[in-house]
Amino acid sequence: MSATALAYAVLALVALQRLSELPLSARNTKTLLAQGAVETGAGHYPVIVGLHVLWLVSILVFLPHPTPVYWPLLAVFALFQLLRLWVIRSLGVFWTTRVISLPGAPLVTTGPYRYLRHPNYLAVAGEVLFLPLAFGEWAVAIIFSIANAALLARRIHAENALLSARRAGP
Repeated sequence: MSATALAYAVLALVALQRLSELPLSARNTKTLLAQGAVETGAGHYPVIVGLHVLWLVSILVFLPHPTPVYWPLLAVFALFQLLRLWVIRSLGVFWTTRVISLPGAPLVTTGPYRYLRHPNYLAVAGEVLFLPLAFGEWAVAIIFSIANAALLARRIHAENALLSARRAGP
């Protein structure tokens, strides 16, 4: 398989992964909202979705030909994918692509949440940085990492505000 074909295959797999997560997120969102959960940050959600779509499209559009493959960077990207899956598994029904909190529910403190407050955002930041770097796209990696960091700062602030009552406990 050529390096360009490998890059196309990896991008297709990432896109399929993201698309396959949407029904799970929608189901969990519906379940949580039916139980009285509240959402915050809905206004920036379409911007985040747009950023991620544009990130994948940009990697595809700006893929250099011939395409270099930096295997260590691709391996780091794969590690962030594993972290992402660990987050989804650890959160269970509480995992969504939105910022939703169920008042009174205990915070998840297992899996990567035992070590980090926001491991999902670390995974996303790592993916945004390392996937384009793995194929020699330094500008895409830098531009989208900066944009992602700005959006995540806003999102984390909204999430922390929403979760603060649950952190304080009864």
